Amino acid sequence: MAGSKGGPINRSLGHVAMAGAAMLFLLLGHITIVQAFGSQALNADRRNERPLIARFGHPRGDILTYDGTAIATSRPAGGGPYLYQRVYRHGELYAPVTGHLALYRSTGIERAQNAVLSGDDAKVKVRSLVRDGTAEGADVRLTISDRAQWAAYQSLKATGVPGAAVAIDPATGAILALASYPSYDPNAFTTFDRTRLVETARRLRRAPGQPLLNRALHRAYPPGSTFKLVTTAAALASGEYEPDSLVNAPARLPLPGSSSSVRNDRGCRDTRPTLLYAFQASCDTAFATIGLQLGQDILRDQAEAFGFNAENLAIPVATTPSRFPSAMNRAQTALAAIGLHADRATPLMIAMLSAAVANDGVLMRPYLVEEVRLPDGSVINRAGPTPYRRAVPATLAKHLAAMMTTVTHAGGTGTGVAIPGVEVAAKTATSRAVPGAEDNALVTAFAPADKPEVAVGVVLERPGARAADVASIARAVIEAVLA
Repeated sequence: MAGSKGGPINRSLGHVAMAGAAMLFLLLGHITIVQAFGSQALNADRRNERPLIARFGHPRGDILTYDGTAIATSRPAGGGPYLYQRVYRHGELYAPVTGHLALYRSTGIERAQNAVLSGDDAKVKVRSLVRDGTAEGADVRLTISDRAQWAAYQSLKATGVPGAAVAIDPATGAILALASYPSYDPNAFTTFDRTRLVETARRLRRAPGQPLLNRALHRAYPPGSTFKLVTTAAALASGEYEPDSLVNAPARLPLPGSSSSVRNDRGCRDTRPTLLYAFQASCDTAFATIGLQLGQDILRDQAEAFGFNAENLAIPVATTPSRFPSAMNRAQTALAAIGLHADRATPLMIAMLSAAVANDGVLMRPYLVEEVRLPDGSVINRAGPTPYRRAVPATLAKHLAAMMTTVTHAGGTGTGVAIPGVEVAAKTATSRAVPGAEDNALVTAFAPADKPEVAVGVVLERPGARAADVASIARAVIEAVLA
């Protein structure tokens, strides 16, 4: 009797137990799902303070120049939930490189190298724990030269004109200077006062000259006559031209199927000069004619060999691609051959043009990080220079280099880049950004021409009467590297 009376109760308890087990299983499964797949979203939620407190709970690795100058460090915050605060030395000078670390956002090297700087990188974490049992951020030593960066930024600032300058070691791809003007002070973003942080961001976004814009990497300009390096390379590679070949350079070239025309300035006097003279004097109609003869496909292939239309180039900071257009008519092809129409190039790309020519036609992959090392000085990662593009054959690169040196001699358009006692190879340009707007001024150059140590690209936006300053900026950066 007792067993029969207990049967229904036992079954009910069994059902309850099964239901409880099922709910427990669902609860544990949900927790697992949240931890495995939802933690990233929870950590990113601005209402969650724990990741922020952890982010600023220990010293972050330093960012140093190649010369060893610490340009980004951590210091005690002096109270509150956030224990450490970022400090930027010579903030405006290095802002295009370091970027900044704020409560909710990071830019530049601070973002690109966050894992090693914060200590979250697996290699950094393991080495730190094995050494002394604590997790620490690693230091990032850059390729930036103190002298070159100072010369680039101060020369830009002296003009008072928005622009950018980049310097590259042609043999390795190491970026020696990367400056943008106007700039901003990254220390303004290190506050933990949210109201002040929002006001700072709003003020700088609205400031004249767009100081938050990294012009060196993230603004692309019509390259103008600097693109004639590409057109000349395509002409020489075609086998139909030599430096002493005669080319057509009429004073005025009507564009096919258009009411517009291309005209030469007063510096290009000969209507049938050699290719060398057309390059030295920068005869627009000569290169527009060459572009028509070669066609858009050959020009595009050569442009892409220099790095145009390349996606996802990171140094490791992400860069804006430089563009050579597709699907053009003949009039547009003629304009593209002289760096107009829809051609666009960043100042980094302008420097890369010269870097490729200077390195016997091999463009090395540009990079900003020389090495990563722990606080005890042990190096856990060191840059290895790698080829990025074969822009032109070595023999052709020597022809281009020789042609570029004539530009800085008497009669050339780039005499302002010339340095006494040093042979400088260059190509200068003006380019109209928007119809009716003032021209931009550009220069690409390398030196010494016989044994290159530095290649530069400089752009000034709508400089007006100060257009010639673009050459003096390039000269100052070259001199700083060679000093």
